[in-house]
Amino acid sequence: MVSTSALPNYMMPKMDGIGAFLASRPLDERPYWDIERARVGTTRNVRVELVVNGESVATKEIVANGEWKELTFEHDVERSSWLALRIFASSHTNPIFVLVDGAPIRASRRSAEWCRKAVDRLWEMKSPKIRVEERAAAQKAYDEARGVYDRILRETPGR
Repeated sequence: MVSTSALPNYMMPKMDGIGAFLASRPLDERPYWDIERARVGTTRNVRVELVVNGESVATKEIVANGEWKELTFEHDVERSSWLALRIFASSHTNPIFVLVDGAPIRASRRSAEWCRKAVDRLWEMKSPKIRVEERAAAQKAYDEARGVYDRILRETPGR
């Protein structure tokens, strides 16, 4: 028996029928994240992306054969950001937070706007169910949350 890790890439097992079925499913259907969805064609190769503030900024292709890989990306981080590695639609690392000149991370205006609108929507949905005697304290907490996201929006450049 020959270990597949000893085989050159062109001899690595191709996608089987189950893998092809999983890869063909829409991304909004289970299983949502599976290595079969990440394959390059029917090969064992996958693309590893460097993600900065939610955007893919660099990609490298590797063989997904279960072995540890050393991988290096070079990217200039010009402002405080979060970084992660991702094999779409299979896996995603936790973020690494990089601060530049002590500035806070302000990754995405769109994300901050979503959070700000979510506070308003939560208040709209939850406030009628809050006891009258607790409503003023809850209103104060929600107002503070609105203030935090308003400040983040003022500090967030671009889109």
